[in-house]
Amino acid sequence: MSDDSAASSNADLPEGVERRTFGGRERLSTRGAQVYGEPVDADGWRAWDAGRSKLGAMLELGMDTGLVGDESVLYLGAASGTTVSHVADFAGPTYAVEFAPRPVRDLVGVAEDRTNLFPLLKDARDPESYAHVVESGIDCLVMDVATRGQATVAVRNRQFLADDGRLLMAVKARSEDVTAEPDDVFDDVVAELGSAYEILDTARLDRFHADHLGIVARPK
Repeated sequence: MSDDSAASSNADLPEGVERRTFGGRERLSTRGAQVYGEPVDADGWRAWDAGRSKLGAMLELGMDTGLVGDESVLYLGAASGTTVSHVADFAGPTYAVEFAPRPVRDLVGVAEDRTNLFPLLKDARDPESYAHVVESGIDCLVMDVATRGQATVAVRNRQFLADDGRLLMAVKARSEDVTAEPDDVFDDVVAELGSAYEILDTARLDRFHADHLGIVARPK
């Protein structure tokens, strides 16, 4: 890839995220310590597997996330750190909320290599339990929480976002109602979000994640 074409393909990505070639295929990447066995090139860039990351899928699909790099981030549903490790590679202070103790142990290990990553063993449905830790005026709320009431969680955590901040949310239809049509679930979630957010963009993530909807929104 020429320098000009590489610059063009990376123009829509936040600073610190690049499309680079791994195994003959161009993929998203960030620069940081390896976390989940992902390929790493000679310059320290590691492939960002969109098949294991809802936010990675949103970027791959060209959604306008509003990310530019160095944002403060509150990440809900961090699990063992697959996606939030990439976020911390290019973002500023990154608060990672996960309620299950076992994944948090892995997350703490990921944070050892990233001084800006702060794991929190908390429940995203109860934001008051970490309100004393997470700063207000956060630039970006990233949400990948596999639970019923995903829109309610997003609304409750609106309090941390700056007025010009962004919600980047992946809705898992089967977590809301395994019997309902995904489109109906998505419509209900978007409608509930409307009480606190203006929806800027939505896209199905099925190319990478079945029955998921990516949402970009900003606080009202």
